[in-house]
Amino acid sequence: MFSHFLRKIEDHFIKELPFVVYRKGGQDEITAVFQTENKLHHLKNYRESGFVFAPFNDDKSPIVLKTDEVRKINHPIKPSGPYQKVQHPKIDEKQKNFHLNLIEKGMKEIQRGRLKKVVLSRALEVNNNQKPLVLFTELLVLYPNAFCYVWYHPKVGMWLGATPETLLQLENRKLTTMSLAGTLPVVKDKVPLWGLKEREEQHLVTEFIAGTLRDRVDDLQVYDTKSVRAGNLWHLQTSVLGTLKEDGLEDIIRGLHPTPAICGFPQSLSKDFILANEGYDRTYYAGFLGELNFEKHMDRSAHSKNQENKAYRSIKKTTHLFVNLRCMKLRGEKAILYMGGGITKDSIPEREWRETRDKSATMLRVLQANNN
Repeated sequence: MFSHFLRKIEDHFIKELPFVVYRKGGQDEITAVFQTENKLHHLKNYRESGFVFAPFNDDKSPIVLKTDEVRKINHPIKPSGPYQKVQHPKIDEKQKNFHLNLIEKGMKEIQRGRLKKVVLSRALEVNNNQKPLVLFTELLVLYPNAFCYVWYHPKVGMWLGATPETLLQLENRKLTTMSLAGTLPVVKDKVPLWGLKEREEQHLVTEFIAGTLRDRVDDLQVYDTKSVRAGNLWHLQTSVLGTLKEDGLEDIIRGLHPTPAICGFPQSLSKDFILANEGYDRTYYAGFLGELNFEKHMDRSAHSKNQENKAYRSIKKTTHLFVNLRCMKLRGEKAILYMGGGITKDSIPEREWRETRDKSATMLRVLQANNN
């Protein structure tokens, strides 16, 4: 039963032992990974196996939770009805002015030709009186098509999120990734009308990903761009596929992260600008998380003519990593929310500020779910 599943997680939390619980978008299966000691393990290389939790700043090592115990439960959750109106906290004019000035500073760097795009973010601290597993359950209900998770390590803290963006998926050597950029709020019964700024931003991200993969995979395929819905927001998405060359996973991850969708372009210059000017440490916001080299057991086909083969199972190695967007960190009776947006030469600062407010609604809706 689901209540017993949650109780096991709660007991692990009370003992201050690391765990992660998650559900992939569009699925009913919920997975819990438990580490049975509280040691903080840092990833040494991408041949290891475990649940990885990586920061935005790729100069710092990712954390990996050991899969000492893994439990799964199939638990269909009925999606909620129409989205409830979110109550935004009163605007902090000082923070708003800081963010507007930051955007203008970024646009000046673009006008000087040093950057083509930079993704600028901010953090918002709000009150929270709900338990982590209650919030996680609300994530599952509100965002059935997102990767929803709650991650905990006593030496790092508690994070939750509902991200729409895959960094990459790998089954044996078959690699899938995506570019996701551009944001518009959902308006009932209307399709999104994308402007030049959003389309150019999406093209820039797609070209970066394709360029990064071109010499690292075989059979590279870039699909047509489409509009996808993530909660109360629309995004532009382009799928990219290829076949991994031998032992190239670490090289690809280091090449892709951080992508222009959460950092900017050129990659190193935009990252340096963010670290020097945003005014706070993103830590794990806009990093990535997920399954690294998990074993997936596949039953052989029941239609096999060789009856002896039916008794055997094949094993695939799978890696499925997600960009840590639409997330929050819990700290005492506070929740810290993170949101950002891509700045280009065509950006309008006030509109970019409003976009961060639109994005904050994803986590605010979870925090306010039982208060409406």
